[in-house]
Amino acid sequence: MKYPPDFRHFAFVNPDAPKGGTLVMPSMTDFSTLSPLLNPQRAPGLNWVYETLLLRAGDEPAAYYGSLAEQIALGADRRSIVFRLHPGARWHDGMPITSNDVKFTFDAIKADATSSTIRMASPWFESVDIVNDREFVIRTIADPSLSLTPLANYIPILPAHYWGDKDPTIATLTPPLGSGPYRIAAVEKGRFVRYERVTDYWGRDLPVNRGRFNFDTILYDVYRDATVAREALRKGLLDVWLQWGHDILAFDTPARDKGWLVQGKRRYRMDIGARFWLILNNRRHPFDDAQVREALSLAFDFEWQNRALFTGRLTRADSYFQNSVFAATGLPSESERELLEPFRDQIPERVFTEAFRFPRTSGVGRNRPGLVRAQALLAEAGWQMRNGVLIGEGGEPFTIEFLARVPAEQRRLLPYVDALTALGIESRIRMVEGAQYANRLRNRDYDAFIRIGDFGLPPWELHLAFHSQAVDAPLSFNHAGIGHPAVDALVDAAKAASTLDSMAAACRALDRVLLWSFYQIPLDAVDDPHLVYWDKFGRPQREAEATYLSPFPDGWWYDPVKADRIENAN
Repeated sequence: MKYPPDFRHFAFVNPDAPKGGTLVMPSMTDFSTLSPLLNPQRAPGLNWVYETLLLRAGDEPAAYYGSLAEQIALGADRRSIVFRLHPGARWHDGMPITSNDVKFTFDAIKADATSSTIRMASPWFESVDIVNDREFVIRTIADPSLSLTPLANYIPILPAHYWGDKDPTIATLTPPLGSGPYRIAAVEKGRFVRYERVTDYWGRDLPVNRGRFNFDTILYDVYRDATVAREALRKGLLDVWLQWGHDILAFDTPARDKGWLVQGKRRYRMDIGARFWLILNNRRHPFDDAQVREALSLAFDFEWQNRALFTGRLTRADSYFQNSVFAATGLPSESERELLEPFRDQIPERVFTEAFRFPRTSGVGRNRPGLVRAQALLAEAGWQMRNGVLIGEGGEPFTIEFLARVPAEQRRLLPYVDALTALGIESRIRMVEGAQYANRLRNRDYDAFIRIGDFGLPPWELHLAFHSQAVDAPLSFNHAGIGHPAVDALVDAAKAASTLDSMAAACRALDRVLLWSFYQIPLDAVDDPHLVYWDKFGRPQREAEATYLSPFPDGWWYDPVKADRIENAN
């Protein structure tokens, strides 16, 4: 780890940053609750209200430092982690944060099968044993050294004395009690949520917090359309726009030419793999047929979309763990083959004989070679074209419905629907609002949809995403319904790994099986998001040292001189 026990602050922040001002950001989340356990309906920014046990450093690949936790130790049995809470940790009502709050939080998560957070906790978490008010033991099912630390970084600790007589799984718009640097000042369902800085925040002088949380007010305004949100930024109604992979040329304005509207990127390299995926529900016919899934992958012309819709800014993901040591390359290594050989008769032969790479196109015109190959695969799977309609052996037409919740997803699906129509597949896009979308995903009521998601570094979510135990678990990451003995064994091998090399070998072997089985279609690889902002903020002088995670927005601050310059000019 880079920082010693007595470090004063992270190197990439300004410990003397001034406090004040307002930051206005957009949110595409049509939220309906302030409950911390309900995703994706919960309001944006709740991370400002609650705290986690540990905090990840932005200038190290996988290093964690104490936030609520003052000390941490791995048990000798490698099935437990001992935590000691910071003695000054307090809720906003002045009550101390205790081991009972931690136990309450983990028990609540474990008891709620529909909670999004249970997807992170279930593969490793077994129980929390209280030692005393400040010390507790998290007992795990597997070796936690590579898995539980990221888990502790993401689970918000809840106040037992506040939630004890309430249900944190039920939607509510009552601002909850927190312990973090901000509290909720005002909220209107589906429109905005405003946070105010807690001036007597207990953790303001912790080394991990110095120089952070500098805005007096943070406002999230909800926009249901990205085009409208970008126009709001151009007009100065928003301060920043953070966007993955989309065209940013729309910000060609006089303000940009004058240097007032700044375009760049935010470093965000904590994630690997693909940012967007085309999910196919393998639980349903005909998506349970690997030949059909391969045909559908060939019909998706990524290069055309990249050129026509995204001005060539995207990179195709050829791995579930792209841009990491966990991604499969070339042919399997000896250690990978040892893991794969017991399942040779159950997995595609190409796993052993070919390096995986999606076919590339010119990006111009229709992808005829891909469609011809897709048509051949569909024919081998028993589908034949009759009068322009693809018909199965039982006389049923091939139909597929794509779920979408925002116009950006619809925009990306329309060219794909056109390609599928050329194959005789009857396709349609169904736009649904947020609550209906979440319910249909929870009930596995879909053929296909575009998922936004990636994997952490290291990829500790494998059980949630690919194991057969997650096939029917509500709100698990296993949206495709992947259930295969080889996949289960490789996931278990990665989870049980005690070294980086052994985990990497298991992940690479898993990567090959997943790719050659075409369970789902990785689209664009994870990249740093575009950041466009009005130049009215101060930024740390050594911000560039945060090579894995930029200190935005928590390390920036409001600069009234810069802001007045822009306001007076307008």
